[in-house]
Amino acid sequence: MTIAEKQAEIIAEFEKLSDWEARYQKIIERGKAMPDLAEPYKLEKNKVKGCQSTVWLHAELEGDRVKFLGDSDAMIVRGLVALVLYVYSGETPQTILATPPDFIAKTGLGSHLSQTRANGLAAMIKQIKNYAIAFDFLLKRKPA
Repeated sequence: MTIAEKQAEIIAEFEKLSDWEARYQKIIERGKAMPDLAEPYKLEKNKVKGCQSTVWLHAELEGDRVKFLGDSDAMIVRGLVALVLYVYSGETPQTILATPPDFIAKTGLGSHLSQTRANGLAAMIKQIKNYAIAFDFLLKRKPA
């Protein structure tokens, strides 16, 4: 499934929900369904700067694709982590860099999150893009 298809799936899922209470519940469910981040990855270097809650984001290159793992100590933020990882994990660095997180605006998340959560979400996206830049550089330097 492409990033665009994953984003369209999230948008459709949110459109079916009648109000923001139901949407927040869906976000929390996404977070609960996400596997816990293993303790060895809960390091200072994996903390996302700019989040009021604690958010860990780990990335590793598997072939030419970036695998993301993440977690948070807050329920709604953990759900936001799950959504972002669903969209971007398993994609190439170039695809990650070329694809903005349109689902945030199209689901209304951008306008319904508190300012601190919105800032944290933006920080997560920025960190994902930074990982993609670094891995793209590594892949381009790798001998064929």
